[in-house]
Amino acid sequence: MSLPPEKASELKQIIHQQLVKMDVHGRIREVLAETIREELAPEHQQLSTEDLIKALRQRGIIDDVMKELKFVTDVNEKERTSAPKPSTHFVDREPPVLQKTNIDPTRRYLYLQVLGGKAFLEHLQEPEPLPGQICSTFTLCLHFRNQRFRSKPVPCACEPDFHDGFLLEVHKDSLGDGSKMVDATTMLSICDPVHMVLIKTDTFGETTLVASYFLEWRSVLAAENGITNVAVELLGVGTESKVSVGILNIRLEMYPQLNKTLSPEITNTQFALERQKTAEKERLFLVYAKQWWREYLQIRPTHNVRLVKIFAQDENGVNRPVCSYIRPLRAGRLLDTPRQAARFVSVLGYERAPVIGGGGGKQEQWCTLLAFLCRNKGDCEDHANLLCSLLLGFGLEAFVCVGTKAKGVPHTWVMTRGTDGTITFWESLTGHRYIHRPINPDDPPLVEQPKPLYPYRTIGCIFNHQKFLGNCQPSDAVEVCVFHLHDESKWKPMSGEAIKSVCSPGTTSSVPPFPPLCASTIDAAVTSNEIELQLRILVSEHRKDLGLSTVWDDHLSYLLSPALAAYELERTTSISAGNEEFQDAVRRAVPDGHTFKGFPIHFVYRNARRAFATCLRSPFCEEIMCCRGDQVRLAVRVRVFTYPESACAVWIMFACKYRSVL
Repeated sequence: MSLPPEKASELKQIIHQQLVKMDVHGRIREVLAETIREELAPEHQQLSTEDLIKALRQRGIIDDVMKELKFVTDVNEKERTSAPKPSTHFVDREPPVLQKTNIDPTRRYLYLQVLGGKAFLEHLQEPEPLPGQICSTFTLCLHFRNQRFRSKPVPCACEPDFHDGFLLEVHKDSLGDGSKMVDATTMLSICDPVHMVLIKTDTFGETTLVASYFLEWRSVLAAENGITNVAVELLGVGTESKVSVGILNIRLEMYPQLNKTLSPEITNTQFALERQKTAEKERLFLVYAKQWWREYLQIRPTHNVRLVKIFAQDENGVNRPVCSYIRPLRAGRLLDTPRQAARFVSVLGYERAPVIGGGGGKQEQWCTLLAFLCRNKGDCEDHANLLCSLLLGFGLEAFVCVGTKAKGVPHTWVMTRGTDGTITFWESLTGHRYIHRPINPDDPPLVEQPKPLYPYRTIGCIFNHQKFLGNCQPSDAVEVCVFHLHDESKWKPMSGEAIKSVCSPGTTSSVPPFPPLCASTIDAAVTSNEIELQLRILVSEHRKDLGLSTVWDDHLSYLLSPALAAYELERTTSISAGNEEFQDAVRRAVPDGHTFKGFPIHFVYRNARRAFATCLRSPFCEEIMCCRGDQVRLAVRVRVFTYPESACAVWIMFACKYRSVL
């Protein structure tokens, strides 16, 4: 790699300054004198350069110099040499510096250290990763009282090398006592666990949920010196929820140290009382739910085939009331409108819960919110629960609907009810919205009925964090369903008090607290550039295999940007804008007698090779990529739109222009 003269002199200057700073010249003189004394005294041989370098390496001086020199990749240089495009985005070239956290001495903290793992037997045969080799990794995600943390990724192994520390603030909910440091007795009443989620990321960037664990941290309140070590056994998820996947060694420590620790008898009594209280509440709710279900079946015998879902299993195989999966969730500054929230939820990946063996049966698994967000993908129930929570946060009256789509496939979606009674269905997997206008079966045949545009067929029940309503209308078909929720002859309600006893936040129950959303860590411009560059290489190689040359038109590529921005705006707001300007610009860029073809496509992942393989399956896209003719010019533009939780919408547009030869 050749450097321009000014860069070479700059590099020499940096190396010279570093050598002077470390006094390398003085150390070399010492080694030289020592080597001459040891090796030349007996035989008066000539001392070669290789001998001297060998002596320096043996004494570790070369290693010290290399450690001190920090080589930072110049991203802009790479882009300038690889792609003939002017740089439009500058990246901070300084390596990230770990900053010290300012600890408020008037607050109490729990320092949680993860000191390695063991017995991850699934990775027993995993080979030791070579330096620089891409390998599967484990990442540990934590949530505690509105605070979220993520460990550094470590290579998957039988004994993964976790070495991370997390400083969790143990604060009170009441603002009046905010400045007062919590004591051991007050902390004992804080029953929120530390929710830990272990994610595996494979070499292709695909994520898998490995384990979800609720850590009872209050045992440290009874430990001597305020320090305790815990071996946490992680169990699998879904069908493997009874199988151990590995053990994490965890050390818990209180900062500042407690003046007075509690006795183990007190903490154990508190835990036992909480378990007893929770079990009693859940038992009473179960008794009530059974009674409610009996009454519901007595209304009409056919009700037993309707999809009325009162309980659902989470990733750990625990049965929870469905209302506990919903809670009003405010996104702070990360999302501005309910429609933007719907777009965000739709770009989180969709994946059905894995099932072992055939049979086509659907595996039951509703994930807790932290597990869904950390994994960045989930089933339709996970999407609907998150969207309903966000819409409630935006002040709408929202419910999750449980029913079926075409061919009787079970499905969940979201419904909002306006103050004027307008019913809107929100499809959480696509972000589409549909206005519901019921068909009146009693109308005469000549009365024109509204045509439903939504894909839903039947509806069994609706619920949110405070209400649960079973559909007891004569037909459960969505198109004839009337959403007069206060009419008990149409919707059978559950007791609000019963739901509140097991689902309201802050109650001593097994309901996990909701984590806050995190801002995206993806740099949209850099990621767009990287994917675009990779696609150019893939297209060029593909055309080369077909015996075709490739000439890129950078100006035409740039002109595709407004179209991609308009597509994303339309997905978010349902408003189309800017199409006239795009068409006018393309007409100006394509000369008379030439033909223009364009193909936009949308993805929710950032794997360029996978996107390219998908594009090739489209005959329209393949026609552009494999275009033959006179004066063929190709263009590709990538635009990444980032959303919270590092979710993103990736828009790609391939285009070509060529002279039409008849």
